[in-house]
Amino acid sequence: MTDDGPAELVLLAAVARRHYLQNQSKVEIAEELGISRFKVARLLESARERGLVRIEIVRQGALDVDASARLQERYGLRHAVVVEPADHDPGSVRHQLGRAAAELLAEVLEPGDVLGLPWSRMVHAMVGALTTLPPVEVVQLTGAIALPDFDSSAVDIVRRAARLAGGPARVFYAPFVLDSKASADALRRQPAVAEGMQAAARVTKAVVGIGRWAEGQSTIHDLLDEAERATLARAGVVGELAGVFFDASGKPLRPKVAARLVTIDADVLAGIPEVVAVASGHAKAPAVRAALGGGLVQGLVVDTGLAEALLAD
Repeated sequence: MTDDGPAELVLLAAVARRHYLQNQSKVEIAEELGISRFKVARLLESARERGLVRIEIVRQGALDVDASARLQERYGLRHAVVVEPADHDPGSVRHQLGRAAAELLAEVLEPGDVLGLPWSRMVHAMVGALTTLPPVEVVQLTGAIALPDFDSSAVDIVRRAARLAGGPARVFYAPFVLDSKASADALRRQPAVAEGMQAAARVTKAVVGIGRWAEGQSTIHDLLDEAERATLARAGVVGELAGVFFDASGKPLRPKVAARLVTIDADVLAGIPEVVAVASGHAKAPAVRAALGGGLVQGLVVDTGLAEALLAD
């Protein structure tokens, strides 16, 4: 009898059915078939090698659980969620990722946590999709950016989340980007802003967006003039997270323009135990990869295009 004979193949199938479909142990199968448990183990391995048995992790709705698990394992993440968008319109993708991030946040946030939220299109989408949160304090991490296609500010984002949580909202009124260091310094000295920035040191979980340092890939990039963008690119900036600039290794940078931003600094960001980033599009892969490499984020909610780019390396 050869290895490819029908008797051998049927034996392989019988062992595989008992183990994978009927949940029998190797010892039980060995006793039932009158063979050793070591032979059962060899038969199971052979069944997989021949393709007689295929183990498939099935997608759950829009959630690609297989890619999520591979991404989590590849980068040592606490949480990874990969979403297959129903369509690729940017607004629709933000909505779908926002909903997935909202579901993740409601699941992992615990009573007594302090939630930190910056201004971000993705964070805006997530907060809009929230339906419930445990009782937590919610802290504003950055100033606000006024955009023609968005009618909410960082204050609105934090207050909505706090209403759902039934906890306090730590907010302040200030722009994200100012025209000079002196203006930003003056704002940071105001009691409400100073108290808000101090509250960021208590944050235990944060949700952020990630911007790649390229046109159309970062709100802050697009707010600066051409000379400033070029200066930061020459300095090695590949991305920013809540206004914290970083290079290709994920090392935070402190370029001169950072003094004009009202936001947390790199040390405060590093002190947050869990930061979840929400991002989409394979074009952002260099920035997301750098943030992961530098340990700036511990969780991801991304679309399949970005996940594939991150797993392809």
